[in-house]
Amino acid sequence: MTSSGTTTSSDHHTLAVVGSGFAGVGAAIGLAPLHQGSVVIFERAATLGGVWRDNDYPGAACDVQSLLYSFSFAPSHRWRHTYARQPEIREYLDRVARDHGLLPRLRTQCPVTSLTWDASAARWTLETPRGTSTADHVVLATGSLADPSLPAVDGIESFAGPMFHSSQWDHDTDLTGMRVAVVGTGASAIQFVPRIQPLVESLTLFQRTAPWVMPRDDKPISARTRTLLKSVPGYQRAARAAIYLEREVKLLAFRHPALMAIGEREGRAHLAHAVSDPVLRQKLTPDYRMGCKRILLSDEYYPALAQPNVSVETAGVATVTPTGVIDTNGTAHEVDAVIFGTGFDTSRLPLTDSVFDGSGRSMADTWGDSPRAYLGTTVAGFPNLYLMHGPNIALGHTSVILMFESQIAYIEKAMRRAMTARGSIEPTARAQAEYSTDIDDLTDGTVWTSGGCSSWYLDPAGRNSNLWPGSILGYRRRAARFDEKHHAVHTNAVPR
Repeated sequence: MTSSGTTTSSDHHTLAVVGSGFAGVGAAIGLAPLHQGSVVIFERAATLGGVWRDNDYPGAACDVQSLLYSFSFAPSHRWRHTYARQPEIREYLDRVARDHGLLPRLRTQCPVTSLTWDASAARWTLETPRGTSTADHVVLATGSLADPSLPAVDGIESFAGPMFHSSQWDHDTDLTGMRVAVVGTGASAIQFVPRIQPLVESLTLFQRTAPWVMPRDDKPISARTRTLLKSVPGYQRAARAAIYLEREVKLLAFRHPALMAIGEREGRAHLAHAVSDPVLRQKLTPDYRMGCKRILLSDEYYPALAQPNVSVETAGVATVTPTGVIDTNGTAHEVDAVIFGTGFDTSRLPLTDSVFDGSGRSMADTWGDSPRAYLGTTVAGFPNLYLMHGPNIALGHTSVILMFESQIAYIEKAMRRAMTARGSIEPTARAQAEYSTDIDDLTDGTVWTSGGCSSWYLDPAGRNSNLWPGSILGYRRRAARFDEKHHAVHTNAVPR
């Protein structure tokens, strides 16, 4: 089945993967010994790539070093920068998918609209615009940063000029000479603001909360180093391990917030070096413990904000008019374009409101305000379904791809057990509850709950349901141990 194919009444697969970013591509490759080619990847967009396809705004790049932000089974010697740019990452993911024969299994522009568990047949029914498909097992790899979040602002639809979210960048709009408003100061904004600042007549940045910004120290990777990565056995593995260890050590400060004072001194020095104006410097100084929100990396953000054509407003946006925005102080700002760097909707994993158990109840309804999953991957009541980047899989200190690979190792064991039973598998409600308690215990006292800020890490119930609060090694050990008593295995009575 190619990306241009259509589904049929007999369109059945051992494995269906929903989403084609790092998580989906990694799962399709890692689970190949089990699906043996009986796999389909559904992608709602026109090409694969996930978050690295969508976020192609000026300056888009990773904030984890290239050698670690890649699959361990697919090392690359082609990285050009310590921190890879978006086109490099996109090309890498395309190449990995192509090298592992996934492109013929990819169905682009084919969003899954619903998934329903058929208990009698022990399989999932997936509805798409092209028809119905079924699968014994489903990996939901939609990602937690897939749907852009726009603020609820009066008049937002009345603006007469270009208006877009950073993940939906309008490349047809030439910002040269324009008066531009940027709303939000998160990870995307600190990358695109320095790129557009030299082009625009004026840039008005609306900052709700000042982020902690640390030096990036990005460097080109020399041709000599790339040769070593390619030719010297073990060189890349050793370099990757060094980066991994350095980042794991930094986890101590997240878990023991008093240690963050060391990083805060460096952050303030970084700000003072770039911004001499005391008023602006005060606006840009965070008032919460470093690490409570995502720590951002940039050598260019602060210098861009110090330029004469930039103003930083700490009042929020109250109203959008056809010609500009009015802030919460009542001040009108006339602008020609508005760009939202306001992040993503992380209140629930995408599509979970359309994933239904055998009784017709959605996963989102089961979760309520606080998503929970065993190992962040499987959910009681939803057999043979595996969440990539599910609850408590995101990271605040290192590469999430390390978590994906650990998840895949667990999924492989669960799938194998279900296939041996010729049926289905799910975690027990007790195992899921005990794991959630472990998450709460690990989170207690960390910077994420005691750092004095509000962040997307915490759900509407005030609980950490997004971040894994421990070490990579700690999660890997849990995922590597498949505990039979933590699972309910159902034998399928329907012959195959």
